[in-house]
Amino acid sequence: MDFYLGLAQVIGVHTLLGLSAYCVLLTGQVSLAQAAFFAVGAYVAAILTVIFKWHLFAALGVSAVVSGLTACAVGFPALRVKGLMLVVATLAFGEAVRLFFFNFTYQIQAGELKIGPHGAEGFRQIRYFPEHGWSTFDVLMFIWLMVAIVMACLWWLDQSRAGAVMRAVGEDEVAAHSSGINVTAVKVLAMTIGGVIAGIGGGIFAHYTTHIEHVQFGVILATFAIAYPILGGLSNVFGTLLAVIFIQGFLIEGLRFLGDWRNLLFGALIVLAMNLRPRGFLDAGGVASLKRMLFAGKEGSGA
Repeated sequence: MDFYLGLAQVIGVHTLLGLSAYCVLLTGQVSLAQAAFFAVGAYVAAILTVIFKWHLFAALGVSAVVSGLTACAVGFPALRVKGLMLVVATLAFGEAVRLFFFNFTYQIQAGELKIGPHGAEGFRQIRYFPEHGWSTFDVLMFIWLMVAIVMACLWWLDQSRAGAVMRAVGEDEVAAHSSGINVTAVKVLAMTIGGVIAGIGGGIFAHYTTHIEHVQFGVILATFAIAYPILGGLSNVFGTLLAVIFIQGFLIEGLRFLGDWRNLLFGALIVLAMNLRPRGFLDAGGVASLKRMLFAGKEGSGA
C-alpha cells in the first residue's frame, strides 16, 4: 500500500512541475528552466523549515515568491529571444542553477549534527513531515489539495480574458502584437506564474523526499517538465495530469518488471503515443467529444 501512496505523491508533485511548464507553453515558448525554478523552491523551503524552523505553509509561500521572482528576472532577458535560442538560454540558466547548488554550502550546528545544504552531498535531514506527525496519507492529501488548487486557478485563468490573451500570443505573436497586446509582458507574466507553481512543487518535493541534491534538478527533469503538457495537450490542464500518470505511473513504475527493457521501450512508447495523439492526449477535439458524450447521457436520462 505504501508503494501506491508514494507513487500517487510522485504523480502529484510532477503534475505541479508539468503545470508550471503549461503556463509558459500557452504563450508558445519552450522553456527548459522549470527544473531550475523547482530547485530554487526546494532549497528555499527546506532551509526555512529545517534551519529557521518556519511552518511549512509559510516556507512554501516564500519559496513560491522567490521562484516567481527568479522566473520574472530570467524572463525579461531570455524572452527577448525565441525558438531554439530560448531553449538554449533557459537550458544554460538551468545548468547554472544546478551548479550553484552543487557548490552551495550553508550549515549550522544542531546538537551533534550539522544541518543544511552541503554542496555535492546535498541537503539531508528535511524531516518536517515525520517530526510533526504527518502520516504518508496526510502528505498525499496535502499534495493533491495543492494540485487541485493550482489546477482550479489555471482552469479559471484559461477561461478568463488573460488566458485568451496568452493563447493569442501563443497562436500568432505578430497578430497579437498588431492588436495592441504587449507580447513581452504576457510572456514574462506566464514565466512568472510558472515559476510560482514550480516553487510550490519544489518545496513539497524537498519535504516528502527528505533529501535533495543538485543531480535531481538536471536536464532530465527539465525535459519531463515540458513533456507532460506537450504530451497531454494544451487545450486544458487535465491533459498534463493524464500525461504525468502515463509517464510516471505506466512507463516508469508500471513497466519496472521489464528491467532494462523498460528503458528501451520508454522512448518508443512516447513516440508511439505522440504519433497516435499528435495534438496530445486531451486535445480540443477530444474534449468536445467528451462533452458531447456527457451531455448526450444527460439528455438520454432526462428523456
